[in-house]
Amino acid sequence: MKILVLDGFALNPGDLSWKGIKELGTLVVYDRTEQARIVNRIGDAEIVLVNKCPISRETMDACPNLKLICVTATGYNTIDIEAAREKGITVCNVPSYATESVTQHVFAMLLAIANHISEHAQSVKAGEWQRTADFTYRKYPIFELSGLTMGIIGMGRIGQSVARVANAFGMNVLYWSKHPHPELESEHLHGVSLEQLLAESDVISLHCPLNEETENLICKKTIAKMKQNVIIINTSRGKIINDMDLANALASGKVAYAAIDVLSEEPPVHGSPLIEQSHCLVTPHIAWAPLQARRRCMEIVEQNIRAFQEGHPQNVVC
Repeated sequence: MKILVLDGFALNPGDLSWKGIKELGTLVVYDRTEQARIVNRIGDAEIVLVNKCPISRETMDACPNLKLICVTATGYNTIDIEAAREKGITVCNVPSYATESVTQHVFAMLLAIANHISEHAQSVKAGEWQRTADFTYRKYPIFELSGLTMGIIGMGRIGQSVARVANAFGMNVLYWSKHPHPELESEHLHGVSLEQLLAESDVISLHCPLNEETENLICKKTIAKMKQNVIIINTSRGKIINDMDLANALASGKVAYAAIDVLSEEPPVHGSPLIEQSHCLVTPHIAWAPLQARRRCMEIVEQNIRAFQEGHPQNVVC
């Protein structure tokens, strides 16, 4: 079988091996593929590996040999799932590979806001500690996470992992999810309505998929329902947030801080109003990217292909 990788660089910039997948067929790997070249590159390939390159109905029409689309990620909003289902093309994703990594990034950003480690360390290097009259100084406010309420929107594997760590820090957790999880209820973890979560959370962390229901979920209307000085964290998908509405809320002080690992446009070649905000941490979509997580992703993609070839596909989304 011909196996084509359309945008392999993000998963494997050179520190992993395609060897396991290469053993399953004739492998062709492209680091990146512009949208205009997708159809020609797929050609007669039967299996396509893709991360962010869109696979549309038109692409499927033009590539009749296509039998399997392996998304090298958990989210699959770039694939026309309805068209794939109609054409009998199997689509598989990679669930759970980055649960620990994304959880770690959420709290790395939250702790960066709470303790301002980088800013204080830089001030010491600039000689400010030597010049102070006291044994200590604080250039920025520092606060404890313990006792705060974290609201988690989306309670899948990552949301549950974030909730456990939040509880370990002494935070109370509220969550809103399309699918209730009564088994998770405890003294410090409760499922609530979205309205209650918005009104009562000190920190809101997004862990829901991007779809028609969640696009622009965080906008002027929902931000108005939040606490004054709320903190918003997004490691999910950029379009869940209306960037301009959040930027305005940061500028007004309604939102105290935002920590964003994803933007509506990636890379932000046309800029972003969030990058310009002083109280907004923006990282370049790296929550998923530690070596260990990418290795797990590669291994699961290989397993997905092998299972498909053996007639019992796994991690099937359609």
